[in-house]
Amino acid sequence: MMKLSPSRLACLVLMAWMPLQASAGLLDDDEARKAILDLRTKVDSIARDLNARIDTKSDKTVQLDMLNQHEQTMQEISRLRGQIEVLANEISKAQNSQKQLYADLDARIKKIEPQQEIVDGQAAEVLPSEKTAYESATAMFQSGDYKGAATALQDFVRRYPESPYASNAQYWLGNAYYALGDYKKAIAAQEVVTRTYSDSPKVPDAMLNIASSYALLKDSKNAKKALQQLVSKYPGTSAGKTAKDRLASLK
Repeated sequence: MMKLSPSRLACLVLMAWMPLQASAGLLDDDEARKAILDLRTKVDSIARDLNARIDTKSDKTVQLDMLNQHEQTMQEISRLRGQIEVLANEISKAQNSQKQLYADLDARIKKIEPQQEIVDGQAAEVLPSEKTAYESATAMFQSGDYKGAATALQDFVRRYPESPYASNAQYWLGNAYYALGDYKKAIAAQEVVTRTYSDSPKVPDAMLNIASSYALLKDSKNAKKALQQLVSKYPGTSAGKTAKDRLASLK
């Protein structure tokens, strides 16, 4: 709303006042001056009062605008806070998913990554899968499931011929055949131990098993030969001492 200047207010008042004065007769100069001064004073007073009212109204309008702006700002802040909460929740979910992903990835890596194991007193790199397969097969043997053990051990040496467990698996394969009464297969399996894994600590026991298998096949010649080779190569071992005692009993 526009403010009215005192001069404009005076003109408006004079326009309303002049016809009245014309009908009442003209005033002398002093009275006219005094009337004009009084009128100007009144106009100034009216102008101040009017402008004061306009200012008051303007202040209220400004306050109302400020209140509206404040309310809009608070609504915007509330909306932004809601978005922040949504984003924070999404970030939390993403972080949890990422942690789970890393945990799964780590578990998968551990399943395929070689691990340090002690095999026959020596440190060796072993895949988790081959360790599991070996332990499962030998567990069958220990439980008395010699047929299942023979199948599992045969599969193991086929799949993991270079495994640190391979020599032991081959040895237990011979023992499984021996326990099943298949002495020819027992001899063949133990001969693989003596030839292919000649550095294995299981070799003396494998040779003793060969001698025992020949003896059960009633092949005394080869049984005695196997015992003599065992005593000659590994006299200080437990298997070598057993072989020496058996040779003494054969004389």
